[in-house]
Amino acid sequence: MTETLAPEEVFNSAFETGLRALCALSAGCPHEYDIQQLLAFDHMIVHSSDMPGGPTSLHPQVQQRNGELLVRRPLIQRGLALMEAKGLVATRISNAQILYVSTDLAPVFLDSLANPYLKKLIERAKWAVSTFGELGPNSFFKVFNVAFDRWSTEFQISDVSLGRSYR
Repeated sequence: MTETLAPEEVFNSAFETGLRALCALSAGCPHEYDIQQLLAFDHMIVHSSDMPGGPTSLHPQVQQRNGELLVRRPLIQRGLALMEAKGLVATRISNAQILYVSTDLAPVFLDSLANPYLKKLIERAKWAVSTFGELGPNSFFKVFNVAFDRWSTEFQISDVSLGRSYR
């Protein structure tokens, strides 16, 4: 008997974040990316409309999604480990950092996926890598700075709604 997972067990799980990282790595192949770059790509893939000229976001534009950045890194690391265990991702240590690259199996695996959400995920990954892939190792901070004003506004809204003011 095949076990079916509930949507809440898949959404932002190690599997889903690993799949998003795999899509970014495959789109950028043969380039290698560090965890900070993959964290930036993950945010861009999910919240693409946060970026100038970006396509419609895959996930809802909920307020205070800035907190996602705090919990995403370990999720992406677990997802990458899962994809590496399946032979879809390879790692290399260079200058005291871990770099990730997709293997030859990655495009075969991704091409076999037929789910409409996953097709959109692959499209967003191609867009993110082609648009921002050349930003280099500091891409996380560049992406963060693009969205900083929006996040600052969200923090202020949150502070006001909680009855606090830090100004």
